[in-house]
Amino acid sequence: MSTISFEVYDFVVFCSTILISLSIGIFYALRGQRQRTTTEFLMADRQMGYAPVAMSLIVTIMSAITVLGVPSTIYLHGTSYWGFSLSYFIFIPLLAHFVMPVLYDLRLTSAYEYLELRFSPRIKLCGTISYVLMMTVYMSVVLYAPALALNAVSGLNVWISVVSLCVVCAIYTTIGGMKAVIWTDVFQACVMFLAQILVLALGVHNLGGFGKVFEIAMENNKIAPIDFNPSPFVTHTFWSLSIGGTFLCLNIFGTNQSAVQRFLCCKTKKDARIMLYLNLPLLHFVMVLGCVIGLIMFAEFRCDNPLAKGAKPDQLLIYYVMHVLKGYTGFAGLFTGCLFAASLSTISSCFNSLATVTLQDLIRPVYNMSDLRATVIAKILVCFYAAVCLCTTLIASQVDSLLNAALSILGVMGGPLLSMFLIGMCCRYVNSSGMFAGFLTSMTCVFLIGYGSLVYRMTHATVPNYPVQIGTDCPADENVSTNATTMASTTVASIAIASTTMASTTVVTNATTVGGSELYSGVYFIFKLSYMWYSGLSVLISFLVSVAVSCCTEKEHVDETTLIPFFRKRSCGRSRKHDNEMTFYTIDTEPNKENLINVKTIGEHDGL
Repeated sequence: MSTISFEVYDFVVFCSTILISLSIGIFYALRGQRQRTTTEFLMADRQMGYAPVAMSLIVTIMSAITVLGVPSTIYLHGTSYWGFSLSYFIFIPLLAHFVMPVLYDLRLTSAYEYLELRFSPRIKLCGTISYVLMMTVYMSVVLYAPALALNAVSGLNVWISVVSLCVVCAIYTTIGGMKAVIWTDVFQACVMFLAQILVLALGVHNLGGFGKVFEIAMENNKIAPIDFNPSPFVTHTFWSLSIGGTFLCLNIFGTNQSAVQRFLCCKTKKDARIMLYLNLPLLHFVMVLGCVIGLIMFAEFRCDNPLAKGAKPDQLLIYYVMHVLKGYTGFAGLFTGCLFAASLSTISSCFNSLATVTLQDLIRPVYNMSDLRATVIAKILVCFYAAVCLCTTLIASQVDSLLNAALSILGVMGGPLLSMFLIGMCCRYVNSSGMFAGFLTSMTCVFLIGYGSLVYRMTHATVPNYPVQIGTDCPADENVSTNATTMASTTVASIAIASTTMASTTVVTNATTVGGSELYSGVYFIFKLSYMWYSGLSVLISFLVSVAVSCCTEKEHVDETTLIPFFRKRSCGRSRKHDNEMTFYTIDTEPNKENLINVKTIGEHDGL
């Protein structure tokens, strides 16, 4: 596939986006107390308003993988993935009214401190280590994927992109702390949305309007109807996207430190709730942008498919910008800045959250230290994880399949983490032994299914052979091979949000046949399970095992504040005398002792 070099204006626009991000970090390093406390450095003094935090949360989840992956998925398979937005209407109210209030009232710094309060230090250690491993792998994917795509179509050296991204992230995260990360995210969100809106507007203009785009999509069956098939082995159905997607989003937004840290930074619980609800229209806006851009790309390339010329699915959008919109001065630089901004926002959040959980969950419980020293260590940890990120990216560059493998593992490992939080908040009789057994069992089962599916596809699937013409209204071309396999029967692994998250996961549409025979036969049929159900399956397995083991082991006393209010005992809750105050009691976990300690009253100043 041919490449197009940047012009001077492109470099100016691109470099400007990077320099502005860096300058925001320098500004917050020189302002105020210069990040001398862990509360200021890691939690932005817990004084952030809901608007900037909402913008920060959406771009933390929405990485360059999302920007590139959603349009390519729509281009290849139509709008069935659009149904994932149904889950937004379910998970945001659940998160805003049940999960978030519990974590916010506990005034945590690390989300996994909750697991120690509810269960035991052993369970917290499981959660922390799982998160560190997940995000270490995820950072390399977020860093390498856009650099690889940009190199393929523009000739920009991969390692220049990788190193510059990592260094800029480390600098402004280290010197500016959480405030710098959030306000830089706001700027980067503006760049990302502006670039995508311009791609959409210019693309629609070139094709003759929205009506023409949707007319072409309808003629080629790209507007997919809602599939109510109840089978969990069909990737995108109403049930997998709405119900399975709800568990997936709760995993990404509700138990991921990068996301939890956002609503813990808000001034009040009311602000945190508003922030979460602001993400509802933002998430739908992101989905609409990605889906419409995918339809625009299909309308443009339906008679001259770039995939038949060597392009990869995740390079389609960059290919479109570089080749179709190349006549617009500076636009290539702006879109490149969009991709880098998407990566910067996600990676900086990963650096900050990894430093937070490492300090709070692994170092501070072992070593006593002053707050000033802890802040210095947190900054060193940011630099450490930046170095780790570069090393893991080096490995990713050597193994092509690691990109898809890493995102699949993210989805697999996030489900067991979610199960610990949901079961902990809703099931008072599940003890630490039961939760430990449930976590290990669900992690093992879902890991075998998810990673086994990936390995099985890699060893059994055929190499995609894309036709040049994929539209039904294309003129006859004698040069087009009649033996080309249609895209519907090929194996395509395209990266997209399932979030994101941290994320994101992999949208994988699999070939079901190889050489006319069923790919998933016999016991291997389990590998066909939709990735949308991985988190839900993890919660189910963990619940069944943890309840069974808890029934056979000694009962433990529970800190009532770690439960959702509906499941708390009557003695713990809203005071009858004061409607605007709530008293929480921490119960001693020693047998036969229920001493009330740490009585804490939260009033109107906390947003109740």
